[in-house]
Amino acid sequence: MRYYQILIFAPLFLLAFQCNKNSHSACLNSKISDFKKEACSTGASVKEYLFQNQSVFCFDPGVCGGDLASCVLSENCDTLGFLGGIAGNTTINGEPFSNAEFRGTVWSN
Repeated sequence: MRYYQILIFAPLFLLAFQCNKNSHSACLNSKISDFKKEACSTGASVKEYLFQNQSVFCFDPGVCGGDLASCVLSENCDTLGFLGGIAGNTTINGEPFSNAEFRGTVWSN
């Protein structure tokens, strides 16, 4: 009987960990998937931060062009602003993005 319990619960256990791996919104997962195809071949990344009491995601295109801006999106895929670029912008919603708390790298190449 124990063998059957293992067969039943082992896949459920593994599935639970798999679901937590990409627990972002569907629109954000779609944006990341599209970004992977468009980003530079080196130095590109998507990083998660806590900023202004919400999770935000910084899409850094990498190093294939000069003065490329990084797009900052909310969990709901609302564009909050752009960092860097030719203007060298460092603020989002009137607050320095240096106040953001780094949470982790979602994707990088």
